[in-house]
Amino acid sequence: MSPRLPVQTDAAPGVIGPYSQAIVSGDLVFTAGQLGSDPGSGRLVEGGTAAQAEQALRNIEAVLDAAGTDFSQVLKTTIFLADIADAPEVNEVYQRHVTPPYPARSTIAVKGLPRGALVEIECIAQVGER
Repeated sequence: MSPRLPVQTDAAPGVIGPYSQAIVSGDLVFTAGQLGSDPGSGRLVEGGTAAQAEQALRNIEAVLDAAGTDFSQVLKTTIFLADIADAPEVNEVYQRHVTPPYPARSTIAVKGLPRGALVEIECIAQVGER
């Protein structure tokens, strides 16, 4: 069995509970959900759902980099939205970060997100094959 190795980077916001920014196990990395929080201040960025999605994806990019991988190796993403009507806006931002062949993806509307966020994104990626 592969050891579970935590990933931590100051280039993404710190965790706000008892979890890791990501865990690497074998050749996979599992990221925690990332909000559209500024890594320096920890505050949600202004500008609505698209701005928060952009920052959340930048945060994921930083975590993936710290794990030794990048968006080209993402296998699965999950997007949590406070309002499912924001999905087209998030798709526009998402396509700037994730390229074909697109990962499998789920988009889920939720009742609420931490800190009043409008979007949260997590992913699973391969490690070691950039």
